[in-house]
Amino acid sequence: MALKRSKTFRDINLSFKMHPITNDLMVLKNEDAIKRSVINIVNTVIGEKPFLNDFGSQINASLFELDTSLHYISIENQIISALNNYEPRILIDEVKVNIDGENNEMSALISYNIVGMDSDTQEIDVLLLPARI
Repeated sequence: MALKRSKTFRDINLSFKMHPITNDLMVLKNEDAIKRSVINIVNTVIGEKPFLNDFGSQINASLFELDTSLHYISIENQIISALNNYEPRILIDEVKVNIDGENNEMSALISYNIVGMDSDTQEIDVLLLPARI
């Protein structure tokens, strides 16, 4: 009888900090690695990543649109599409976009489950900013 193993995920920490004892690059594991990947996918502008011209999302192009219900739906769909295409380790539960017109801020609350791991539903609140400030 085969035992079912849970998966583990590791990614390089983009801060490039060194481990104090081994002097190796620090790594992100499991939930933290996937969280960083989700944030990177959402914040990467399409065409920004070399050799993967369609990687990322079109969120930055939507940041200066009018505040309408169709705008919310469009941004939510862009996030879901980008994550479905480039993050196979998750199953998306929900994406909620919040636009605060008075403070000129937009954020997205992304809820997802990790495939192959017994963990609670993960939630990330991503602050969406324009590429040039």
